[in-house]
Amino acid sequence: MKQIKKILIPYSLTICIFYFLWKALALALTREVLPHPEDAVGAFILSLATMDFWGHFVASGFRALMAMVIAWVLAFPLGIAMGASRRVDALISPFVFMTYPVPKVVLLPVILMIFGLGDLSKILIISLILGYQVLVAVRDGVRGVHPQYLNSIRSLGANRFQLFLEGYIPAALPHGFTALRLNSGVSIAVLFFVESFATLTGLGYLIMDAWGRMDFDQMFVGILGMSLLGVVLNESANILEKIVCPWFLQQRK
Repeated sequence: MKQIKKILIPYSLTICIFYFLWKALALALTREVLPHPEDAVGAFILSLATMDFWGHFVASGFRALMAMVIAWVLAFPLGIAMGASRRVDALISPFVFMTYPVPKVVLLPVILMIFGLGDLSKILIISLILGYQVLVAVRDGVRGVHPQYLNSIRSLGANRFQLFLEGYIPAALPHGFTALRLNSGVSIAVLFFVESFATLTGLGYLIMDAWGRMDFDQMFVGILGMSLLGVVLNESANILEKIVCPWFLQQRK
């Protein structure tokens, strides 16, 4: 019950503040430009009963979720290897930190030409952006492990595999989940961009199609749907972190 209150109270306060700000802005502008929040929310609630909305929601959710899984599967072990081995870090980090400042979304035309206009290209560009964040966070987290902690594990007779299992991986997991959680919003932003053209499915397409038809209520249905997707992904990462890293959460308390 306490956990539910911790989640509901902050969200309820945020929704109330956001509602009054939206209402004030809608009153200051014309309805055609910005619908009133109750109209937009009403249209959103009605859309929840339609298969069309859920088709777009599932398409976007699949792309975002697959991108997060791919980013984690590839970047997490590589980040541990870079943080644990100076030789691996010396080999890979120059390439990583040379390409890190480059906005990966500019590679979208190249990825579209190579992998086509389907889901694969959209998933790859999101996973590329998210993967860099996870990689750097995990690498820095592993490098920050105190040597005495590792020496205490070695003194118990741990081999190299056990050192990774008991030392590096527990140290890397909180950093990886933090990067995943904080950048879930980034993945949704990129998802909107890649779904705004060359596709007929997804919440990004729904938003841009409604905007082009000047159907502003439907446009906000897509915006609220994409916001809901971002909340679901963020909270899913939170729940997964609590399950996988209970010791880290105890330390923060």
